[in-house]
Formats: sequence, C-alpha cells, structure tokens
Amino acid sequence: MPIFRLGYSLLKVSVCSVALTSELMATTLERFSEPFQEPEFLPTQSDFGGVGLIQMPSGRMAKEGTFSFSAIENQEYQFYAISLQLLPWLETSIRYTQVEDVLYNPSKAFSGDTKYTDKGIDTKVRLLKESFWLPNVSVGLRDLGGTGLFDGEYLVASKRFGDFDFTLGLGWGYLGTRGNVSNPLCTYSDEYCSRSSEYSGNGGEIDYNRWFTGPSSLFGGVEYQTPFQPLRLKLEYDGNDYSSDFPVIRPEANIDMTPKTPWNIGAIYSFNDSANIRLSYERGTTISLGFTLSTNFDSLKSPLFDEPIPPLGNQQAKSLDEVNWLNVSNELTSIAGYDKEKFYVADNTVSVVAEQSKYRDRNQAIERASAVLSNHMPDNIEYYNIVETKKNIPVKSDIVSSKGYRKVAEVDYFNPTISDTLLDITAPSIKNQTLVHNEFKRFSTSLTPHLDQSVGNPESFYIYSLSLRGGASYWLTDQLEVSSSVALNLIDNLDELNFDTPTDHTSNYRVRTLVRAYVRENDIYLNNLQLTWFEKYGKNWYQQVYGGYLESMFAGVGSEILYRQKNSNWAVGADFNIISQRNPSSYFDTYSDENGYSNDTKVLAEGTTGHFSIYYQPDFSLLENTRIQLDIGKFLAEDRGVRVDFSKQYKSGIIVGAYASLTDMSAEDFGEGSFTKGFYLSIPFDTVSLKPTNTRGSVAWQPITRDGGQMLGKRYSLYNITDVVSPWFQRPNQN
Repeated sequence: MPIFRLGYSLLKVSVCSVALTSELMATTLERFSEPFQEPEFLPTQSDFGGVGLIQMPSGRMAKEGTFSFSAIENQEYQFYAISLQLLPWLETSIRYTQVEDVLYNPSKAFSGDTKYTDKGIDTKVRLLKESFWLPNVSVGLRDLGGTGLFDGEYLVASKRFGDFDFTLGLGWGYLGTRGNVSNPLCTYSDEYCSRSSEYSGNGGEIDYNRWFTGPSSLFGGVEYQTPFQPLRLKLEYDGNDYSSDFPVIRPEANIDMTPKTPWNIGAIYSFNDSANIRLSYERGTTISLGFTLSTNFDSLKSPLFDEPIPPLGNQQAKSLDEVNWLNVSNELTSIAGYDKEKFYVADNTVSVVAEQSKYRDRNQAIERASAVLSNHMPDNIEYYNIVETKKNIPVKSDIVSSKGYRKVAEVDYFNPTISDTLLDITAPSIKNQTLVHNEFKRFSTSLTPHLDQSVGNPESFYIYSLSLRGGASYWLTDQLEVSSSVALNLIDNLDELNFDTPTDHTSNYRVRTLVRAYVRENDIYLNNLQLTWFEKYGKNWYQQVYGGYLESMFAGVGSEILYRQKNSNWAVGADFNIISQRNPSSYFDTYSDENGYSNDTKVLAEGTTGHFSIYYQPDFSLLENTRIQLDIGKFLAEDRGVRVDFSKQYKSGIIVGAYASLTDMSAEDFGEGSFTKGFYLSIPFDTVSLKPTNTRGSVAWQPITRDGGQMLGKRYSLYNITDVVSPWFQRPNQN
C-alpha cells in the first residue's frame, strides 16, 4: 500500500495555489506581449517523465531544483510522472502508469475494475557537460528496481545548434527492442548478448545483472524552437518496437501495438516556464495528449510583507522599574517572532529566554529583537542576551552590544550588519539572574487539518482520509511535558478497502501492514498521549525520556540522547524503546498475545527497538547542501540493519529526501518491494505564505508499505529540536 502523507496545514496549500495561479497569469501575459522575442531554450519532459524528446530520453538536464509533474494519455497507457533535478548532474523521476484493458487483478472481488498500475523510478546522470565542441552526455536507468514493464538503460548525447537541439543515443531493454545495432558490450563478454526475462523477488530489488544486456538500438531526434516562442516541435526515431509491451503480451488485452513507422512527431505549446501542453503522433498509429506543470525549488523567494523594524526612539525607560515588560513581550512577538518570553536581569545585562516562531534567518530575528529592546531598555543596560529555546531546552545564545546596535541602526559606518554587534563573551548564567517578567504559558493547544493519501491501491487508484487533528500540551515542570494528539475523521473513501493485511504469505510481525485496520476502525482516534522529560547536559549533550502512547500503532517507554556541537556538520545519537502494539479497536488497549488480532496474523505484543544514529552534512562541492543520516540498529519487526537517508536542500529551503532500509530480513520474507524505501518533501511555509514563518509542511511517499525496515514514529526528534545549533531545517532562504 503506497502512502502519501501531507502534514501540518492544508490551508497553506490554498495560499500556494493562489500564488502559483498569479505567477502563471503574469508570466503568460508577459510571454504573449512579446511572442517573437529570442527564446530561452529550456529542456522539456518526455512521456515517461524526465527531460527528453517524446518517448526517448535526451542528454539534457533541467536547471537544478526544477520540479515537474506530467500527465500523458494515449490509447494504451496513462502516465503520471514527477521529475526532479536533484543535483546539477542528477535527474530523478517517479512514475505511475495505468495500463488500459488490463485489470489490477483478474479477481474483481479483490480489485474491482481498477486498471493495472505500475510504479517506476528512473534516474539519469550527466557524464559530460556541453561545451563549444562537445555535447551533453548522460547515462540513465529507466524503471529502476521495478517489475520490468518499462525497464531499460541508455547512453545519450545532445548538442544544440541555434534553434535546433539534436539527440543521439543507444538504448537497451525497453529502449532497445528494435535491435537495429549489435550490443557493443558483446565484444567484451557473451553475458551481454542476451537479456534475462526473470526478475528478482517481487520487484523492488535492483537487477544489476540485466543492465546493458540483450538487444540494443540507436535512437535519436531533433527538437526545434520555432520563431513563435511558445511553440516547440519534436521529431524522434524510436528505439522500441513495442513487441514486449504489457497490452501486447497480456492475453486479456491482446492489443496490436506494431508500429507503422519508427518515427514519432510532437509539438509542445508553453504558456510560460511553468506550464505547457503537448500533442504527439506516435508509431504512426496513436495520438498522445498531455501537460506538464513545473516550478523551481532553488529560486522560490520568501514573502515581502512584514512588520517594519522600528526606528530608534528616545523614549527609553529611565530605569528597569519603569520598563513595561508586557509591551516589550508583545513587540518581541509581533516584530521579532519570539514567543513565551522570560525576562531576566543581572547588572548591565537583560536576558530574553524565548522560542523563535517566525524567522528562519536568526540574524534577522536578533536584529529585530535588538531594535525592540533598544527602544525600551534604560541606558545602563549594555548587553542583550537572547537565549533561544525549544521544548524549554536552550539551543542558541547570542549577546548583542546595545551601543553596537545603535551604531548599526544609525548606519554610523559603511555597510553595517547585525553580526557586527554580536559579542564572543559569556553571559551570566540564567540561574544567577533575577526573573523580572514571565510570559511562558504552560498550557497550549493546536488544531490543524491532516490529509493521508494512498496512491496505486488494488481497490482504487486513489484512497484518502481527511481528518482534523487537535493537540494539547501542559508543562508539569520546566522539563516535564504531557502532550496528546487526537484525530477526528472528516471525510474519506476508506470503505473501498477490501482487506486489512496483504495476502503476501509472510510470517512477520504486522507492525505496519496492519495499518488499514487502524485507519478504518475509529472515526475518533488517539494518536499520541505521552509524558516527556527534556534535559541538556553541558554544552553539547541532549536527552529526552518518554512514555505513553507513542504513535498511532505503538505504546511504550524509551529514551534518546544526542551529541551535537555548535555549527558542526555532524552529530551522533542513540535511542532505545520498549514497545507494545496497540489494539486498533480500542483507544487504550495494547496486545498481550502475538495472536491477539487473529490466529494467522502476528502482532508485536512486546518488543524492543532502537538505533545508533549518525548525521552528516558534507562540505564538499559534489554534494553541496546535502545531508546523510544513518540509523543502525533493531527495527519494529525485530529485523536488524541500517536505514540510509539522503536529502538535498535548495536555496529556498525546500528539502527533498529519499531513504532505504537494508536489514537481515530476506526479500522473500519481506514480500513485494523487497525492502522499505520512500521519499519526502519538506516545504518551508514562508515560500508560499504572505508573511514570515519558520514552520514547515511535509509530503511523504512510500511506494509500498511492508513490515521490514520500519522505525518507530516518535513524537519528538532531538535532532529536529536542536536544529538551530547547526541549522538544517532552519537555514535562511538564500534568494
């Protein structure tokens, strides 16, 4: 069961839609105003997703950060593809394909009239960048780790001459079935002369032994940018003869896809750089129609609407006794984004201990806070000590010279910045300072919509559940919090689901494949109820201890520790948990017997899970602005191994990541998919909202959910809580 999860707030999506619509209208009008101006030759998507001609790929790469969604339909297939230019030299694509006239399962009782749906992952790597004499050269893999419906490999080059972009490539597998040239690798080894028709396990495994084997074919074509800027034409020679396509080989379809010609022709009409429609005539027999929507994660900017920084005034208090601390607190919240403030005083220093909820750029927050304090504090206050906390843990401390700030505000010298006012001195310990005002509220609540989506299911291509999530927390002490989250289901189509667990004949603990029972059982569900103790030791050690209903499927107790230095590109941590699987038919019960759900379904009545974690942000150019996370240990189904998580952050702050769990559970025991893998997108809301915010929303996708390699969904992560120590999620927008 592939799962999409969209977190935090659907209201932001509407804001994003309005912004995107405005951008499309503005750029469309701009384009139509000068339709015959010199065009920028931007690469376009192929039918399969990814930069290419029509059916065939090209050697081109999109601009780094380009994110595209394409939908194409013809007589035999419906393609839905997402493509991302992850790095300047690396393109990735995810594709869903529905096959006409072929059912998901021959039994209509199992999947009804749902069309056969194939999931595919493609990747392309640039080997050579185009120069005056040399072309762009790339190598790619199509349907990587899939079930073989479209799997193939290719080496391709593209070279531009004026308004013409020429492509020539050599394809294997699906791209080489025409077999118009001998496989050049046969001269190296006879093993490359034939291609195995067998696939490892149930899909999901990478069949290295099939790569670049069997028949091969030349393919190529040309793309022409017409003088009318919105219009582009394509001509392509296809390397596929369509003899092995599903509609041909499946007896229930028995469709003749024999090409009348190897040539495909097409046209693309672009409304702007973000949207186009396409029409193509392929194989001399079929028409394809589709569209592409694009944006660039690297170039999105933060909003321009914000409270102005207050100018320096001359109405400061004469002494601390005259300071209106409530007004200071309100201004720090509205102007500088600091919440839940505590104010301390020691000699010539005022300390503000608070959470930052508005600015990813902490220098901007500090400058604004300094402006507020400068307009309220008496002249004898020489230092502002701004201590940022998260979950009452101090994670960042900055000392600002009050005199230094006034020089910056008055522009007393060339190009002053707030960094000039920051002092490398140690402030008095908060424990030794006097608390003069406290705006910290122990009780807080939240209410947000939440959308769970599942794509590519047997019963229906799209399954969804829209719920309203209410959260509450109360601080029993400054370190001990009780928190909860309850979900109220609003609307769904979960009644279309026919089964709770897949018939995969595995004997694993159903730690995740039982998820359908949890989402179907109750309209009101307790997601989380736990006690959490937070602690910091010295400068670099952090800990949390927790117990209760830890997530929707598990209860238990556990602890996590983290070592993280200021401005360091690495951190290490570990967690250990004793857990019991929750009963989906009860709000509070957990299972005491592994056969408590049914005699043929095992649940984890009692177990342990935990990992040693390594976090690393590479500082070399090839992997610039990326993060690697390794979690080594014991997973929920009692399998042992490692999860590898790789993510890339763009200038806007948008993060795209992928993960894979490799454990000692065999591919046969795992079932379909062979190992757990997934993708996620983390979006800072200040790129789509009208005012600054440092909150994020996320979308996650697992192609298929199985029990191996699954981790506990803890409410809090110390790495996330301490992010500002060496920022990853809280990096400022670079645009």
